[in-house]
Amino acid sequence: MSHPSSPAPEPLSSYVESWNPGPARDEDALPAGPAAALSAVLDLPAPAARAGDPLPPLWQWLHFLDWPPHSDLGPDGHLREARFLPPVPGRRRMFAGGRIEVTAPLLLGEPTERVSSLKAVTPKRGRTGELLFVTERQEFRQAGRTCLVEEQDIVYRSGRGAGEKHPTDLDTTSAPPADAPWTLRLRPDERLLFRFSALTANAHRIHYDAPYCRAEEGYPGLVVHGPLLALLMLELVRRGAPERRVRSLSYRLRSPAFVGEHLVARGTRRADGAHLSIATVREERHATAEVTFA
Repeated sequence: MSHPSSPAPEPLSSYVESWNPGPARDEDALPAGPAAALSAVLDLPAPAARAGDPLPPLWQWLHFLDWPPHSDLGPDGHLREARFLPPVPGRRRMFAGGRIEVTAPLLLGEPTERVSSLKAVTPKRGRTGELLFVTERQEFRQAGRTCLVEEQDIVYRSGRGAGEKHPTDLDTTSAPPADAPWTLRLRPDERLLFRFSALTANAHRIHYDAPYCRAEEGYPGLVVHGPLLALLMLELVRRGAPERRVRSLSYRLRSPAFVGEHLVARGTRRADGAHLSIATVREERHATAEVTFA
């Protein structure tokens, strides 16, 4: 006796055929406090923090923060609905990477306008199932001039991918070698992840709720923020080539790192820029980046 089979799920592309959110504008005064706070959280030399001083690239992530009502959050800590969140069922979100182009540094204490828009929506099929790549573009303007343009690539899937595999045992005692001209070590613990989440208004539970990570996401422990890996890579440039200004940056987040693991940021300078990466003992390239100098 035959049994009726379950209907095939709708392709993700069908949910976004008519999804075309318009641009959004918001403003921020770019106060110096968040830069000083991030420096304290990461034990980094604080950048200049007076009005008119330049903000390091990517540190704009500390500004233009959205604090929605608690009732607007979904069970994973992300917003249930927002302008640039695609309307797919059982939505799961991964930060895949991005790019920035810097015409002029953003200056602290200067009124700043950000214009956000949807650049591209691309369905793809990966080894873990169907994926939806969404690219959001942001333009940052001061005194009527576009100073910085950022694009972020966010990957969405509907439900957990059947082929996802994560390590079950983590080596939190060994560290990868610091075998590069530029290196910086970091061993993120729960306190660091919690404080970074607060600084960036990130309520995603994978960064602070270990039981949720294991039961719902299949991770062995708390996940280190992708933006934190990108910031750590770019800190190599700020320390190793303080005299050079970043003109462009392209970075990719390849595989998650977890709380307690020893991270090493590695960098190699080139004539016109630098190649950067993040390693642990189990993975040579959790994240990679290419920097071009002005």
